[in-house]
Amino acid sequence: MEILDRYIDQLLEKSSPQAPIWNIEKIKAGSKPSWNYMDGAMIKAILELYHITKKEDYLTFADNFIDYFVREDGSILSYDPQELNLDNVNAGKTLFDLYRLTGKEKYRKAIDTVYSQLLIQPRTSTGNFWHKKIYPNQIWLDGLYMAQPFYMQYEITYNNSKNCLDSYQQFLTVYDRMRDLRNGLYYHAYDDSRESFWCDRVTGLSDNFWLRALGWYAMALIDTMDVMPDETLGAQKKELNRIYRELIDAMLPYQDEETGMWYQVVNRGGIKPNYLETSGSAIFAYAIMKSVRLGFLDESYYSCGRKAFDGICTKYLSEENGELQLGGICLVAGLGNVQMREGTFDYYMREPIVKNEAKGVAPLILAYIETLYHEKP
Repeated sequence: MEILDRYIDQLLEKSSPQAPIWNIEKIKAGSKPSWNYMDGAMIKAILELYHITKKEDYLTFADNFIDYFVREDGSILSYDPQELNLDNVNAGKTLFDLYRLTGKEKYRKAIDTVYSQLLIQPRTSTGNFWHKKIYPNQIWLDGLYMAQPFYMQYEITYNNSKNCLDSYQQFLTVYDRMRDLRNGLYYHAYDDSRESFWCDRVTGLSDNFWLRALGWYAMALIDTMDVMPDETLGAQKKELNRIYRELIDAMLPYQDEETGMWYQVVNRGGIKPNYLETSGSAIFAYAIMKSVRLGFLDESYYSCGRKAFDGICTKYLSEENGELQLGGICLVAGLGNVQMREGTFDYYMREPIVKNEAKGVAPLILAYIETLYHEKP
């Protein structure tokens, strides 16, 4: 799609490590450049673009961006492992590719820097990583995406697969504790201590099924399975595939018939002011199409992912004053310790909706890449 090529070029031309145009969260906060999951998601998408197009400009951009943050000793500008924030692990995924492609030893050292956080990350009684130090005993679906693909890849690549079963078990706990047996959807978060103001005192669960959190979880599953070798982890991979397929089958009844997208709060599509949301829909478009390509879902699912991708482009990708814009993106949503983030339906409705934000742009690029793979002879 020529329009998406133009859009990607427009974003890259206007972005630098010091001022990425897609990081609306940082721009709104007036923050300095930092090592964060939004930029990590974008750079990973750009690296995947390089792999399929072989355009050196994409690799150069990604390398220059990450190089800015990584020092020669492997420490990372603005990143402190002791902060114990799983969000900060996500950008570490770019380092595996960049080390292999560039041979820069500092990237290999930086991989160990990121991994060092997981060695000290506090855990719930179930053995799962806390989402953040400031959110004790909490598991968020988002955190599976932020940490597990990196964790599994590190173990397989550099640690003789020593802790692969630990990563696998964290998925099983989420399946057991956070999935609603009635509809197959997953609640956004779980408090193992049952102490947070937002959780059910009996189950420890939050109240709603937030689209992007479900999407992060789907991405976590597909991206983790992608790096698991059949020879040594075949049985575990098969079980994650079952869990993943159940998730997709649970999501499809909620897919909007006209656009192929999903609603911000997935199971309440008919209630205003609920809206068709870009980032989560793009994540599922990507996850579904990628899993067909890799054989985790059969070919019949591809059209569901493609329909979501096309629907996003039709509904939310537009041109204004000669510039392309991607709208319909929820800026941020979470739970935690802040009283206004109570996890109600109203809460998810009042979070800002923005344009051109990485959390929507990156998965749309990844979904676009899957359409290119599908069309390859």
